[in-house]
Formats: sequence, structure tokens, C-alpha cells
Amino acid sequence: MPRGSSLSSWCERDAPKALVAGLISAGYSPLLSRLLATRGISAEEAPAFFSPSISALAKPGELPGVVAAADRILASVSRGEKIVIFGDYDCDGVCASSILAIAIGAIAASYKPTVFLPERLKEGYGMTSASVARMRAENPSVKLVVTVDNGINSIDEVAHLKACGISVVVTDHHLPGETLPDADALVNPKVAAPAHLEHLCGAGVAFMLANAIVNMARERGMYSGPSIGGPLLVLAGLATVTDIMPLVGQNRILVAEALRRFRSLAPAGLKELYARAARFAAQPLTTRDFGFLIGPRINAAGRMATAMDALRLILSTDREKCRSFAQIVDIRNVERKNIEQTMLDEALSKVVPGAPAQVIDLPDGHQGVAGIVASRVMERLGEDPASDGPKPVCVVVAGHGSARAPEGYNVRDAFQHASEALERFGGHAAAGGFSVKPGEIDTFRELFCEGCARQLAEMPPRSQGVSMLDMWVGASDLTLDFAEAIQRMEPFGEGNSEPLFGIHGVYVADIRQIGDKGRHLSVAFRGNAVPRSVWWNKGEKIEAMRAASAGPVDVVFTLEVSDYMARHVELRIVDISPCSP
Repeated sequence: MPRGSSLSSWCERDAPKALVAGLISAGYSPLLSRLLATRGISAEEAPAFFSPSISALAKPGELPGVVAAADRILASVSRGEKIVIFGDYDCDGVCASSILAIAIGAIAASYKPTVFLPERLKEGYGMTSASVARMRAENPSVKLVVTVDNGINSIDEVAHLKACGISVVVTDHHLPGETLPDADALVNPKVAAPAHLEHLCGAGVAFMLANAIVNMARERGMYSGPSIGGPLLVLAGLATVTDIMPLVGQNRILVAEALRRFRSLAPAGLKELYARAARFAAQPLTTRDFGFLIGPRINAAGRMATAMDALRLILSTDREKCRSFAQIVDIRNVERKNIEQTMLDEALSKVVPGAPAQVIDLPDGHQGVAGIVASRVMERLGEDPASDGPKPVCVVVAGHGSARAPEGYNVRDAFQHASEALERFGGHAAAGGFSVKPGEIDTFRELFCEGCARQLAEMPPRSQGVSMLDMWVGASDLTLDFAEAIQRMEPFGEGNSEPLFGIHGVYVADIRQIGDKGRHLSVAFRGNAVPRSVWWNKGEKIEAMRAASAGPVDVVFTLEVSDYMARHVELRIVDISPCSP
């Protein structure tokens, strides 16, 4: 049964009865069995789910195009030709670039490929005429360009490079258009891949290619050194989380192993960055460390200045240089937060109530922060009691925009519907980037909203304005044993969301602001039956929550284990609302 909420109606996810029964028969508790069943995990699949193993990683050759790409790269290495790795400025692109740079550089100590990263503000995403021109000017002797995390839609740019006598290997994971680039080799799981590899991110693709390069080099007698896979795996796992890839199958293994091996095998610069970012060193690391501490800082370098700072941080082996680069990257993140708040305030003031999507033009904003602001606006729209749920949001700065969309929408399809007003676009179902033709912002807004409205009309009615939780529980269910069992379901993320629970009809004893400038709320409930609770980044809601909590309330939350003082259970609140009748 759905419960009323200030956000929307909360409904329990469906849990197939046969799966639940099978899991209980296999010895799993009823609560844990329901959680697994909602994720489609059977009793036979549960052991592998709880123990993702590196031994189950796919072989590089299982990804179409990898063998041809590795062969072409090694041909250039053997001839001593200059190779340029053409990356991207976000965390996925930086990690993918680092992976290939480390792998290619390891084959011959005297041979180092060059990494080129576009400048977000001047050149835009991926291969553009401007970024290709600068790449060639800085690398006049280049003979082979290898793209990572981009290139699948750079038809003209690849053709231009080929016409100039430069070979091109394209590795990407973004959705292709109707025409593929005429590359010497192409690797993209969205073009061709078995089902278990279709959700790799750019760094995941680079990881497969890097392993193929090293393996092939060993077979040909070009490399006899030690394994280099550990640091590369950590980078691939980090990027998988930050690029919001589904954490199932191969991705789940990559992320689980990356978290497990971070402290021992991560590049020195990443360890230094984590040490600066983490107020308390978690043991073990979780996807939150990747998604909210390390990843945003690497992204901030490319958003605010140059992603080369993040690349140097990852590739450096000098301790002092790592500290210096970590400090620079961390400062960029502070700058990003300050600009983000200013832009968010302006964006919220331009929201059009009731629109099927939001296209918000911020002429004085910062292009590097547009995507984050789009995400924040989308979250706020979802919290609005008058809203029927979150809608896609585009934020445009100086003609260049970023879009974010909630589950059920496909932002790239909406771009396609509005393509007559766009110079270029690309991305995933949930996020993308685009450039608007001069003077066409209003046309783009109209067409994008029209495309999103059509998608909404085709969705099942239940998915409109409804938020899902895993189950309603009682206070007696919130035990340390249950919370620790949930921890074993890590890594959490897209495709394996952190379990979300609801408890009905409890009474608030106290709400107080905590943290820097009272940014967060600490909530205590009567009788101490419900554990200590924290509502992060909702400090401004304190008076509204005090008023709403005069009577019984429904609380939606995730369960956490805290080691502060004594090991205990805490709630991370997602929603508090007056108890439904």
C-alpha cells in the first residue's frame, strides 16, 4: 500500500513470491530475501552477488573490436610512432585516459604516449574542430589517435584525421548515431557487445583494451614486466560509479574489487586526494567514497579549470607532486560548490511550473557547473509537494547545455526530437550535453519539452509521480545484524540501489541542526525504539519539519552502521511527512 508523502506516494517494490520463497528456503532471512527478490536475484545467484570475484571478469577478447584495437596500437608502439590518447574532461574520461597511458607506457620504458584532454569552456565535449586543431598543433608528428570515452559521434573529425594521414582507434561507450566513424578499429559496447558487457563506462572499455594490449604484448615478447592490472582496475571501478553505470554483472565486479583494493593498489595521487576529502577514513570504502568524495573532485578540475590537473594527479608517482596536485584539485571543488549555489538560486527562480521539462538559460553562469545545477533543480522539483514528480532539466550557459533526466526518460531521444535547434548533442538516457544553434534557444525549449511530454505519456501510470521503497518495516527490524547484512549487498549504485525503507506512524522527540552552518538535521524519535537519524543537507527545513512533526509521521530512510563511540545503527533520512490516514 502506498503511504502519503510530501514528495509523492511511496510504494513498496514488487518482490516475486517465488524468488522470496526460494531465498528463504536457502537460509536467507525474510527481510533480506525480499531485498534480493526486488532486485531479481534468485537463491542460485545470491552467492555470486554477495561475493563478486575478479576471477569472473570477462576476457578482453569478449568485447568486439578490442583485439583489432590492441593490434593497431601495438603496431604503432613497435614502429615508435607518436600516439595521442584523446580523452575527456570528466572523471570517466580522465580515468580512461590514465588507464591507457599507464598500459601503453608500461610496454616500453622509453615510450610514453601523449594524453590530450579537451578544454570544456573553449572546445566543448570530445572531438570538435577546435579540440582537434589544438591537438594537432601540439602534436604535429602524431600518427595514431586513440579516443577514450568519446569519438563515436565524431564522424567529421575522424574523417578529417584520416584524410591527414593519421590513423584513428575509437573507444567509447556513448550511444551512436545513424552513422559510425570510419576508424581503423572501433570498440563500443553500445555498438556491439555481449549482454554482460553492454553497460561498461569509458574507463571500463579502456580497462578491457589495456588488458588486451598487455596480454598481446607478452605474447609477442614486447613486455615481460609485472602485472599492472591493480591500479587500472581501481580507476575503472571509480569511473563506473561516477558515470552512474548499472552496478550489475561485470560492473559490480569492477567496483567491488576497486573498493576492496583501493588502499593497497590505487595510484598514489588518488590515495592522497581521498585522504584530503575524507573527514573520517572509512573501512572498508563504499561507493559513497567514490561517488561523493573522490569522483566530484576529479570532475571539478575539468569543470573549473583544466582536467590535466586531475590527470597529473593520477599519473604522478612523486609523493610531493601528488600532494600538490591533490590540493589543487580539492580547491577546484570548493570553487565549484560556491558557483553551484549561486547558479542554483538563479535557476530555481526561472523554473516554469507545470512544464513537462525545464530548459533554463543562465547567460552569466559557468558552463562547467551546468550539469550539476541541472541535477539539483531536478531534485528540487521532485521534492515540490505540488509537483507530480521530477522532470528532465536542461541548463544552458552561452549556448552550451547539460541535461539530466529521472528514471523512465531518455534525454538523448529528447535531444533527437529537438535536433533541428541543435548543433551537436550526445549522452545517455539519464544525462547528456548539447550545443544550441545561435538564436534557437526558444525553439529548442519547445521541442525538448514536447519530446519529454511524449515520453511521459508513454510511461506506465504508476511510474508518474510515484517513489518506490523496498519495504515498510517496524522499529524491531532495525537491528545491527540487519544493517550489517545490508552492507554485504554493496556496492550500491545504479541497478543496485541502496535499500530504502519506510516506517509508519512514529513520533519525533527532537529535531536540531548540526554540522557546518547547521546544514544537516539530527532527528530523535520517542522511546528510543527508532535509532538516531540524520537528514543530510536539509538544515533549512528545520521549522517546517517541526511543524509537520506535531503528530505521527512517516519516515523514509536508508540503514547505516556507525563505528562512532560504539558500533550501532543509524538512519539516513530521505523523507519525513505527516502520517497518512
